[in-house]
Amino acid sequence: MSRTIARNEWRRLFAQPLAWALLAATLAVLAYFFLLGLQGFLGLMSKLAGMPSAPGVTDLVALPLLRAVASLLLILAPLLGMRAIAGERQSGTLTLLQASGIGGGGIVLGKFAALCAFFVVLIVLALTMPASLAIGTHLDFGRLFAGGLGLVLFAAALAAIAIAASSFTRHAVVAAIVALAINLVLWMLDAGARYEGVTSTFINYLALPTHLEPFLHGIVATVDIVYFVLLAAVALALAARRLNAERRRG
Repeated sequence: MSRTIARNEWRRLFAQPLAWALLAATLAVLAYFFLLGLQGFLGLMSKLAGMPSAPGVTDLVALPLLRAVASLLLILAPLLGMRAIAGERQSGTLTLLQASGIGGGGIVLGKFAALCAFFVVLIVLALTMPASLAIGTHLDFGRLFAGGLGLVLFAAALAAIAIAASSFTRHAVVAAIVALAINLVLWMLDAGARYEGVTSTFINYLALPTHLEPFLHGIVATVDIVYFVLLAAVALALAARRLNAERRRG
């Protein structure tokens, strides 16, 4: 049943202009950012040629682009996930789904799979930009693949947070605001602590950039994969528990 919900959610995503508009706008912004980075790299080529260990196109063009993708995902995930449950509840179709015998976990996993598929498409399209530079430059595909994997895990965690926020309200806008606030707190948590002079290993572990940056530098570590999986699992479990409790109350 989760597969059916995922398929229907995927179709509904692309049946609405919002998904197409966000996809087009995001790719346009990334393309502009990519061309700016490429122009800057071409301007520095003469200076970099005389340096023994100069940064290459992967460091100066691909890496900033991947960071830009991550920044945009912080906003995109709440916008696309805000109607996942709240929209169903507002239109009355959530009651029909629950009456059909589908548990809260099945509904949540179906919505989550559709959102993750959308973000995979977006990330793959974004990665084709720096990958095109392999024709005339020495591109580090290992780092590019690791960065793409990190972005997929990052997007999955954000999608789970958006679904969890959507499960606790009837209003999609409120869900988007809550999810965005959580994303920004997790994104700036470590930086804010360091600004206040607080040093904590636990706070550092909770921050999203702590676990995304190693992927962008080509390091795939188990601790970072576990972090994103746990974050997504906790958010999805909260959403499923909320739906199951609502179903029991009738």
